[in-house]
Amino acid sequence: MSNHLTESLSSEAAYQQLIERFSPVFERIAEGATRREQERVLPFEQVGWLKDSGFTCLRVPRSHGGDPISHEQLFRLLIELAAADSNVAHLLRSHFSFVETIALQPDEFQDRWFPRVLAGQIFGNAATERGGNALGTTNTRLKKTAEGWVLNGEKYYTTGSIFADWVVVMASTDGIEGRQYAIVDRHGEGVEILDDWDGFGQPLTGTGTGIFTDVPVEENNILQRKVASTLEPAFFQLCLLAVLVGIGKAARNEAAHIVATRTRTFNTGSGELFRNDPQIQELVGRLAANVYAAESIVVTAARELDAAHDPSLALDSEAAYLRAELAVQQAHVAAPKLVLDATSELFDVTGASAVSTSKSLDRFWRNARTVATHNPVAFKARSVGDYFINGTIPTGLNSIGDAKGAK
Repeated sequence: MSNHLTESLSSEAAYQQLIERFSPVFERIAEGATRREQERVLPFEQVGWLKDSGFTCLRVPRSHGGDPISHEQLFRLLIELAAADSNVAHLLRSHFSFVETIALQPDEFQDRWFPRVLAGQIFGNAATERGGNALGTTNTRLKKTAEGWVLNGEKYYTTGSIFADWVVVMASTDGIEGRQYAIVDRHGEGVEILDDWDGFGQPLTGTGTGIFTDVPVEENNILQRKVASTLEPAFFQLCLLAVLVGIGKAARNEAAHIVATRTRTFNTGSGELFRNDPQIQELVGRLAANVYAAESIVVTAARELDAAHDPSLALDSEAAYLRAELAVQQAHVAAPKLVLDATSELFDVTGASAVSTSKSLDRFWRNARTVATHNPVAFKARSVGDYFINGTIPTGLNSIGDAKGAK
């Protein structure tokens, strides 16, 4: 698939046209975001609005009927969607990642699946298990029977799958090295997706249990999982960072709104309205600068991902992988702390009333903290350091499981 973009497509003017197109949908999604979190109302309706708007097919190639945008444009849009509702942006991570995967497959596979994306169908993910699987393996199994392939297993962290039409399940097969992707009908026989995610943040992402019991799988819907020099891990991780920055932008906007509308003050301050107090203005300014820095880092990493895909640069697979993976790993080290600081400093621009549960101001920190835990920063920092010191090529995240010697 060619990812070549015309000059007009990659321009700032083109992005402004995109944000003008989708801003009304994002604003509509934002209207009930706080209430949905407070009442645990899953955003099925909001996902439907995005499908109807064409948002979910923005990376389908022109050769298959799409009007593709760049990675930079996509991640900037995801940031704005996450500012409206971080849950909704997060749950689409698996969908957009699988659209990228489709583009890496043979023409026959693309011809079957891209039309489904264009029709508004959504893809979820079921890769991780709670425990008991050795690192690099999975207890979820594919088995060939007289009637065909069947899938059995249980997953957790199935983000987005409860909203999906198809679930991409990672499995192992006896006699076949490595792991496979099995694409199964979300509403098909033997598929059960539960809303039992108990994390204190991102509660509406559908990140719960997936149970697969004798699920029939078409043979041409089984893909061999590749862990070599692929750009998929970088894309997958950058989705999280875009969500994180969107949370930061929402916290910045909330801080500005609180200060602009507050009338109460303290005798220990200037006695002025908060919006006119230089110290409070400085606090909001520092918070905003942290968010700006985080966004700049993530957008720059997205540009590197575009460069890695750019055929005019003629990068081989190893060079393209390094360019994207190193950029995203560095972003992963730098951006989370900036956003976490901003979501915590939100409470410094107001008083004790900020901790009222009715205001749910803690949702920004809780959601940011939850997103930031997905891939430990310490491992990314070590990887980046090892590269610059020793030239060691970074390893993309492709497996989670029990360590050697675990009991």
